[in-house]
Amino acid sequence: MKFKYIFLIVLFFITDAMLGQCAMCRAVLESEEGQVSAKGINDGIVYLMAIPYIVVFSIAFIIYRKFKK
Repeated sequence: MKFKYIFLIVLFFITDAMLGQCAMCRAVLESEEGQVSAKGINDGIVYLMAIPYIVVFSIAFIIYRKFKK
């Protein structure tokens, strides 16, 4: 049980190192000089990935609050 919490904490702190680019996008964007577009594309991918989690968490919280009353 303790291992699960330690794993989640470690995973939370290393998410900054994870990049959400496919191989083709990475190959095209790495050839660019300034890497400004690469950062923008990566931020957009992470943003699109986070939205479903936020929606599901919100729905679960609303259901939890409704049953708690």
